[in-house]
Amino acid sequence: MTSDDRSGGTAGIVLSFLVGALSGAALAILFAPRSGRETRELLGEKIRETTERGRRASEQALARGREAAEDAARYLDRQRDALEKRRDRLASAVEAGRQAYRDEKEKM
Repeated sequence: MTSDDRSGGTAGIVLSFLVGALSGAALAILFAPRSGRETRELLGEKIRETTERGRRASEQALARGREAAEDAARYLDRQRDALEKRRDRLASAVEAGRQAYRDEKEKM
């Protein structure tokens, strides 16, 4: 699964949540025994509440995504450092081997 699939999935979940909440609120209000003005006010309030919940959910999802990206970057940095240390040790070992060969060659 690519990062695009995951982010699209999160957006799809948020969108589904918003559509479901709005549909449920609209049906509940339409079948409630209220005047037209009360119904419009209540519907507007529910839409604002749902919009705010969706905004908060999106912000939380973005924050989690940023944290995951930062964790991945730190992991890559640690792996890069470890690889550089191994490369340096290998280069030192190879050079020590070459020097030992030269020393032995000179003795002969």
